[in-house]
Amino acid sequence: MTRVLICGAGSYIGTSFESYAACHYADALSVDTIDMTDPAWKDYDFSSFDAVFHVAGIAHADVGNVTDEVKKKYYAVNCDLALETAAVAKKSGVKQFVFMSSAIVYGDSAPYGVKKRIDASTPPAPANFYGDSKWQADKGLRAMADDTFTVTVLRPPMIYGKNSKGNYPLLSRLAQTLPFFPDVDNERSMLYIENLCEFVCQVILRQRGGIFFPQNKTPVKTSDLVRAIARIHGHRIFISKAFAGTVRLASHGPKKIAGLVDKAFGNMSYDPSISQYDFPYQVVDFEESIEKTEG
Repeated sequence: MTRVLICGAGSYIGTSFESYAACHYADALSVDTIDMTDPAWKDYDFSSFDAVFHVAGIAHADVGNVTDEVKKKYYAVNCDLALETAAVAKKSGVKQFVFMSSAIVYGDSAPYGVKKRIDASTPPAPANFYGDSKWQADKGLRAMADDTFTVTVLRPPMIYGKNSKGNYPLLSRLAQTLPFFPDVDNERSMLYIENLCEFVCQVILRQRGGIFFPQNKTPVKTSDLVRAIARIHGHRIFISKAFAGTVRLASHGPKKIAGLVDKAFGNMSYDPSISQYDFPYQVVDFEESIEKTEG
């Protein structure tokens, strides 16, 4: 039995992983969780665990309007806390440390009409303090790896699933209410929560270290995602390339409007080749994942 400690109580990823492991790997994984907001975590006994899954962090920042104090908090939580936790785990004899980094280390999505596909040779280039806080932790943790301490860094794209946060719920609401939606040829990598959980189970059971890029089998267009959501809810929505011109004009409009366009119709995807491994983890296909998320 492999004992896993989730560092970060109440997180969407952590609670989802704990439930998934209990359902699918009860005979192989034993999972506990610790609250990292309680300073008492430093006195916790890590020595009985084989792996630590560190999910504590701050995300979804309004990066354009924050104080220096808030920026420091991002670095304190996303970077310093991760490094401190890994140091405690390593000293306690934990064999593996799994860290939730993010595709955000490669910067923001490319604006409307500009392709951005990340491959194995793409260098990280954080666009703001949020991305940089993840990148600094990413680098620092990998520097701690040695023959007795395996460091596993995950850089997933947008994660979604039932009750997920972030951009997906907003897009879901639009898909259920709008009468029409533009058919724009963009490309986004996504990762369904169960596929992520399966991936984490696999890398822990196999004690795999290094940098990993889990994603769904294929990137999707925003319009295809909207179409799938609308279909599940029985909502009739007219999706047409006829509206693409309006999106193009809006992308050159005021900064706030252009930013919303880029967020919805920008491009950011992983080359599928860097997300293929010698074990299966994409256990739920795109259509089924949307049904489960919206069900």
